[in-house]
Amino acid sequence: MTPPRLSPGDADALLFDLGRVVLDIDFSRAIACWAGHAGLEHSDVATRFVIDEAYHHHEVGKISDPDFFDSLRRSLGVALTDAQLLEGWNAIFTGEMPDVADLLPRAARRMPLYAFSNTNPPHVAHFSVEYADLLGHFREVYLSSTIGLRKPDPAAYDHVVKAIGVPASRIVFFDDLAENIEAARAFGLKAVHVRSSNDIADALSALGI
Repeated sequence: MTPPRLSPGDADALLFDLGRVVLDIDFSRAIACWAGHAGLEHSDVATRFVIDEAYHHHEVGKISDPDFFDSLRRSLGVALTDAQLLEGWNAIFTGEMPDVADLLPRAARRMPLYAFSNTNPPHVAHFSVEYADLLGHFREVYLSSTIGLRKPDPAAYDHVVKAIGVPASRIVFFDDLAENIEAARAFGLKAVHVRSSNDIADALSALGI
């Protein structure tokens, strides 16, 4: 995917996805936790875990945490408690992405930073505390579970761009998923596909940051 051509003065705001852009995540850690509690092989649980309708509904606030965990119990075929499921659910966060703790303050000294994440209330409750210092560089964090919209829905980008108050063409957006990048570009954002933190560093350098 061809990165956008960026030059100094091309942006008035930077917008970051969280998972695998700012915060590193590993879903295999959730699988391992659940398998351990259930006394099953990792592979048995892994084959049952799917990104389904309940997952998406949870991310936009259409179903509650208990309802989501009920759905997860059924799809995984396990008799785990909500607390055990939550333990695994939050285990996916493994720390900060490499170098991002240096890149964000560097960028924040030059222009406003915002974040936009497809996420859910239990994850928000976890990472908001665990990574409070890192997330403090963002003027606002837009969450799918709060605004009721998720990427790559064009309405989600419309909501966030209007909330930021800057034209889409003046926002540089960083995300790790190709479908979100394509949708963002279609909406008019300058979108950078993040495969590693080097992609962020290169974009900041191109912007003169």
